[in-house]
Amino acid sequence: MGQDAFMEPFSNTFCDLQCNIYFLLLGICSALRLTVPSHTIHGIEGQPLHLTVDYNFNTTASEIQIIWLFEKPQSIPKYLLGSVNQSVVPDLEYKHKFTLIPPNASLMINPLHVTDEGNYIVKVNVHGNGTISANQKIQVTVDVPVTKPAVQIEPSSGVVEYVGNMTLTCTVGKGTRIGYQWMKNGKPMHASSSYTFSSNNDTLLIVPVMKEDIGNYSCLATNPVSAMESEIIAPTIFYGPYGLTVNSDKGLKVGEVFTVDIGEAILFDCSADSNPPNTYSWIRRADNTTHVIKYGPHLEVLSEKVAQTTVDYMCCAYNNVTGKQDETHFTVIITSVGLERLAQKGKSLSSLAVITGISLFLIVSMSLLFLWKRYRPHKGR
Repeated sequence: MGQDAFMEPFSNTFCDLQCNIYFLLLGICSALRLTVPSHTIHGIEGQPLHLTVDYNFNTTASEIQIIWLFEKPQSIPKYLLGSVNQSVVPDLEYKHKFTLIPPNASLMINPLHVTDEGNYIVKVNVHGNGTISANQKIQVTVDVPVTKPAVQIEPSSGVVEYVGNMTLTCTVGKGTRIGYQWMKNGKPMHASSSYTFSSNNDTLLIVPVMKEDIGNYSCLATNPVSAMESEIIAPTIFYGPYGLTVNSDKGLKVGEVFTVDIGEAILFDCSADSNPPNTYSWIRRADNTTHVIKYGPHLEVLSEKVAQTTVDYMCCAYNNVTGKQDETHFTVIITSVGLERLAQKGKSLSSLAVITGISLFLIVSMSLLFLWKRYRPHKGR
């Protein structure tokens, strides 16, 4: 008996728990389900906005009530309109702005203004054997689409690498809540040791400017309802000269030495990467002295008819904007390889002529001897 008395509280608690679970499951089966596609909707100023709401329930309903409220931050929700079954009762202040067509609970806002930004609360009450209700909150933002941005570069006349800095500014005529993204050659740019962005990203500062900064730049302006990209702009960057080289159309090149046959004309070309284009000068060194022999990227050398002549040259490239200069040295060796080959060819022809002459002489001599022996007169015995 004492044991029954001890177990009785636990038995009552278990029965209460069973009842609670039963009624909870019963409530779920007959509960009202209210859903919205998204809890945040981005609208465009001046255009209509449709707030879609769906609901369903598994019970008999004699009345369906729909209520829409509007709430701004730190303010009391305001009644917009409501309905009971097919009857709609709007707030007269918003009679022509909001539309509700029950039993559909969706709300139409037309037109949408910046002042319409805030939270919209929908509540649905279903009355049958009892009353069940559900509500949802939708945050609405209102934005003005961005117009096409424009990019300005300072200085617009160009900048010398490692000397100057460059500032790119992106401006937009219209738009709200604008975000900026800088692009280079179609790819997003990120902050680095050379790239610095303003707090709202509308300005790009390049310090210092380098040759690697050459490219196509653009600004992408976006907000929740639109995106526009500026025209491509290519800044002017002065650099160089870099990679100075000398090449020729003839002869054999080994390192910085060109070998040319006597009597052969050779054209040299001097080139280097630079902006603006370089000014080129050709210098010849002889007897420990140097003198400029030509200006321009090309030099033609007429090899003298003197065997084994060595001549030293130098090509200088100068950029008159960057003030930088580069030079390269090379040597031209004039050889008699061509004449030796001609002499060897002449000797081969002379030897062949001698052999041919001797052969003809022997043939003719043998023929005469044969004829003489055959037709000579015989003496009588």
